[in-house]
Amino acid sequence: MICVSIGRTRHKMITLEHRALADRGAKLVELRLDWLSRLPDLGRLIDNRPTPVIITCRRREDGGRWRGTEEQRMTILRSAIVSGVDYVDIEEDIAKSVPRYGDTKRIISYHNFEETPPDIEQIHARMCKLDADIIKIVTLANSPGDAAKMLEISKRSDIPTIGFCMGEMGLFSRILCGRFGSPITYATFSRDRELAPGQLSFEEMRDIFRYEEITEDTQIFGVIGDPIGHSLSPLVHNFAFQAAGIDAVYLPLRIPQDTLAKSLDDLDSIGMRGFSVTIPHKQAAADYSQVSSESVRAIGAANTLIRSEVNDWHSENTDYDAALASVLIGINKENPSEASLMGQKVMLLGAGGAARAVALAMVRSGALVTIAGRTHKRAIALADEISCQHCSWENRGAGEPDVLINCTPVGMHPNVDDTPYAEHWLTENMVVFDTVYNPETTLLIKDARAKGCRTVSGIEMFVRQAAQQFEMFTGQPGPLDQMRMTVRRAISPLGDLP
Repeated sequence: MICVSIGRTRHKMITLEHRALADRGAKLVELRLDWLSRLPDLGRLIDNRPTPVIITCRRREDGGRWRGTEEQRMTILRSAIVSGVDYVDIEEDIAKSVPRYGDTKRIISYHNFEETPPDIEQIHARMCKLDADIIKIVTLANSPGDAAKMLEISKRSDIPTIGFCMGEMGLFSRILCGRFGSPITYATFSRDRELAPGQLSFEEMRDIFRYEEITEDTQIFGVIGDPIGHSLSPLVHNFAFQAAGIDAVYLPLRIPQDTLAKSLDDLDSIGMRGFSVTIPHKQAAADYSQVSSESVRAIGAANTLIRSEVNDWHSENTDYDAALASVLIGINKENPSEASLMGQKVMLLGAGGAARAVALAMVRSGALVTIAGRTHKRAIALADEISCQHCSWENRGAGEPDVLINCTPVGMHPNVDDTPYAEHWLTENMVVFDTVYNPETTLLIKDARAKGCRTVSGIEMFVRQAAQQFEMFTGQPGPLDQMRMTVRRAISPLGDLP
């Protein structure tokens, strides 16, 4: 069950939001009394309540906002129990001082906003002796392994246990905890009112990740990177799963640089079936896999990991095919299958992970490629590796290429007024492909259209590589049109989610 937390300073706003949540389909609401600017009027908040509630009054040392005395707080919790509220959240150190009464269920809680302690299993065992209906044990994840450990505690517990981790590295455990036995997860009223690190909104939990539909049979996929919060991949893949009627969920997983192998080993107990891989893990993913495709071996990087039937990891790179298809669309939009790069002069900006796949696709298609990178040594190394030309970043506008490809993040949101290629360097009928997809119409694309160039936005490559991953994950063709629409709605200032 998803419990939606409300933290407001006024009774009136708590009541209004509670009713609004009931209208939106919420089945359980947590009333955070510690947020109120004055002592709570319990009757006003719980009489005629539209849903069951959890009453919580959190101290500052436990991440709350309570300003009164501890005696006042204890009186509020006891009064809530006497009033017959559905649940009361009681910290473990006061559990013995707040006796059971009536039908109110006791949630005995432990929070740690700094770490997941090494003795977390002993802490859980200690809490099991405190007459709890439900144990709530929530800690900060400093690694993906911390969150995996919390899920295992929920799974093994004889007493129903809410177990997940806060923070970006623990976010996936909020979504998966129900599958591992947690009776409740927590969400917030809206994304801009996060009450704890890593909280998702009610609509995100329900509509994007379909929390209440996740079962032991649900296949689990995800995207791994650092940073990961900006990624649209969970949106794109989850809506594609829904449209196809596939019982699967796709999660964002932040894995810090240089920790990929250990993190994936720590996540092994979750049983994930595949990953999309983004910066900075593409090379490490290729090294981690037991089996690599030809494109991965040639590029030296992978953007996809798939678990095989014999439980080993296969790596693929869908950037290669997606980039090639995108450029061919730019050359011949009506009949891209008839387009050719043979002999075309290509200026490729950037020498990072995406540039490797794009450059190799261009060279293998017969294009005459020149690489210009902001870090000249990387551009030289990449050019030597795939046998093409290079030039300094300062000289990138000296030639007149047939095709210009931007593989740098220049122009990406929020730096939308930047461009990697000056307008006066552009020439009519040049094909301009910008791999940046947010915004879709970058300044480079705007300038190119004004010059009469043929343009391809980064959305094209993004959805094509995602669609190929979707097919690898599910065996079904990726829904290109739907994926394209999902991305456009997500990045449009006026767009709504599908």
